[in-house]
Amino acid sequence: DNTNPLGLTHFLNVQFSPLTPPSGFSSYNGGEMNGTSKMMDFLEEPLPGVGTYEDFNTIDWVREKSRDRDRHREITSRSKESTWALIHSVSDAFSGWLLMLFIGLLAGSLAGLIDISAHWMTDLKEGVCLAGFWFNHEHCCWKSNTTFTDRDKCPEWKSWSQLIIGHGEGAFAYILNYLMYVIWALLFSLLAVLLVKGFAPYACGSGIPEIKTILSGFIIRGYLGKWTLIIKTITLVLAVSSGLSLGKEGPLVHVACCCGNILCHLFTKYRKNEAKRREVLSAAAAAGVSVAFGAPIGGVLFSLEEVSYYFPLKTLWRSFFAALVAAFTLRSINPFGNSRLVLFYVEFHMPWHLLELVPFILLGIFGGLWGAFFIRSNIAWCRRRKTTKLGKYPVLEVFVVTAITAILAFPNEYTRMSTSELISELFNDCGILDSSKLCEYVNDFNSTKGDDLPDRAAGPGVYTAMWQLALALIMKVFITIFTFGMKVPSGLFIPSMAVGAIAGRLLGVAMEQLAFYHHDWVIFSGWCSQGADCITPGLYAMVGAAACLGGVTRMTVSLVVIMFELTGGLEYIVPLMAAAMTSKWMADAIGREGIYDAHIRLNGYPFLEAKEEFSHKTLAMDVMRPRRNDPPLTVITQDSMTVEDVETIINETTYSGYPVVVSRESQRLVGFVLRRDLIISIENARKKQDGIVSTSIIYFTDHSPPLPPSFPSMLKLRSILDLSPFTVTDQTPMEIVVDIFRKLGLRQCLVTHNGKLLGIITKKDVLKHIAQLANQDPDSILFN
Repeated sequence: DNTNPLGLTHFLNVQFSPLTPPSGFSSYNGGEMNGTSKMMDFLEEPLPGVGTYEDFNTIDWVREKSRDRDRHREITSRSKESTWALIHSVSDAFSGWLLMLFIGLLAGSLAGLIDISAHWMTDLKEGVCLAGFWFNHEHCCWKSNTTFTDRDKCPEWKSWSQLIIGHGEGAFAYILNYLMYVIWALLFSLLAVLLVKGFAPYACGSGIPEIKTILSGFIIRGYLGKWTLIIKTITLVLAVSSGLSLGKEGPLVHVACCCGNILCHLFTKYRKNEAKRREVLSAAAAAGVSVAFGAPIGGVLFSLEEVSYYFPLKTLWRSFFAALVAAFTLRSINPFGNSRLVLFYVEFHMPWHLLELVPFILLGIFGGLWGAFFIRSNIAWCRRRKTTKLGKYPVLEVFVVTAITAILAFPNEYTRMSTSELISELFNDCGILDSSKLCEYVNDFNSTKGDDLPDRAAGPGVYTAMWQLALALIMKVFITIFTFGMKVPSGLFIPSMAVGAIAGRLLGVAMEQLAFYHHDWVIFSGWCSQGADCITPGLYAMVGAAACLGGVTRMTVSLVVIMFELTGGLEYIVPLMAAAMTSKWMADAIGREGIYDAHIRLNGYPFLEAKEEFSHKTLAMDVMRPRRNDPPLTVITQDSMTVEDVETIINETTYSGYPVVVSRESQRLVGFVLRRDLIISIENARKKQDGIVSTSIIYFTDHSPPLPPSFPSMLKLRSILDLSPFTVTDQTPMEIVVDIFRKLGLRQCLVTHNGKLLGIITKKDVLKHIAQLANQDPDSILFN
């Protein structure tokens, strides 16, 4: 019954004579009923706090799931008794879907808010709208009646130099604009890092490594709390607007998971059960990707492939629903004013030719190489930040990186614009009306048939753009290494895609010019006649973006789906698949881990990777504690230890649980009891149960052991004892033990020999063992 916070509602119907309370029971006067008073065993109903977890501990999936099944059985059996109970059971079944609806609405609204604010603040660095300062550049010029070619130069929008000195031409105006750009960038990033440092240290980074760890059953209190949500939403806008080389996509997953976690508190079923809550967080992660890329199905697949640890079918349907609601909400907010969910939506109409698979595979190889290089360099830099004095000055670090980024970015128009706009420009297919430098070809209008322009010779604008893009590529490649992992919210999807899109566009234009000047070569002769439009540079940019993103994150299926939902290019699934697969193979050949797994290992989170194979021939007895020369295992006997003995054990050790045995001599196993449950139960009994003193015997059996009547009353703690702890024999191969830990999500496993207790293996022991076999420092596993 969830109504009573103390949970002491069911009294034990044991009928004793009211005069002689038996040992182990306090006299509980529940009012005389039929001449007998009701007695109560203190721990028949769980106390508040029993069965909960400390911070930085791992949850016990087996225990949480069995609790949920018990709760479900109780509700089902009660629902036959009364109409009210039936309504309760229906509402309980419906609560999961209701929660998904709320998560979708909240995540979609926050994403819309972040998109609109970031768009406006990015434009604020260059100028301001006189019609209303809350308009960004694009919205400001909507009402203006300028011609299509001058659409960026409308009178309502003033650059800073026009506002301050009255004109926008000349060297002084350029320097003034440059200065304002750098000042705004520094202001935004400093505000972001100070907010993170002051209010929510957990709001920095992308959040996906931590969410993977949390979904695998680890507890990091406050990581998904309300402060983290508020600060992350505000600082994400600031960090993206400051022009740093980072994206908002990864952090949006963290924001959505915060929404999921906070909304879980509305429903008892999810508030009280950690395993159920993790199912909700898996679905929330899907909603996060859904709003980040406008890719609901890609989001569900991303959650399944990349972040989730336990993903039952029910969670798949719920993720689908949450992603749908989130995408629908964002679509109704319409943050970009183009009825699309993303900034870079493209439509290509030209089919690709089979021979183009060769450059696509080359892009895949480039993506894999860049991914592996990025992971190595970024991890090396983050390790240096952790181990040297650099980590003590997060504000200074952000200041310096922002200053360098802004100073290098302003002169080059492709780095000055926001990364999303850059990607959208690179994906774009040149039409007749395009005014961008990338589309300044030498026009020969005799052969134009409708909208499809033939391949043309590159004009001076294209060559300038190629130079600027090459410089932008070099800058992005190096600056992203230092940006990802700073103390501001930073996503990795957009910078990786930008690197790939630039490389792809450069290759695409090169191919196009090759086909234009050498259409009689063997490779082009069959399909590319003169005056035909055979190569689309924007498509190469799209494939390159997918390849680089795949190289960094090692996604495959979800990546391809996200890319074609993002760009609407259904006929380009094969090029995308070829590039994603090649980049994964290439990157895996150099280093096994993706960026998120590498960060999990760097931070020492206790995460058992489900994809890795365990191939060593070790046995359970090699891993268990105590080792040969260690002191014996700390155990509690089932009916011969006093309260004082148990409290001494608790104070002298730091273990999170203790095996219970029949006696010290026999060492036959009875069960397992958790430290936190013991502390709470003993404290509670001392306060509320008469006659419990330090010399009282604690017993875990059904019936109290026979003692002389003068003895103080005894404390029965059978209800907190886990009677079915997981055990293996000392000869069990470690590969089976590791599999049991992965598939069941265990915290610990007891080791027996001929039925006698020998030792214990915890999740940390397994992780340390794996690290030792991989020649890594085993102490790096302990979460720091």
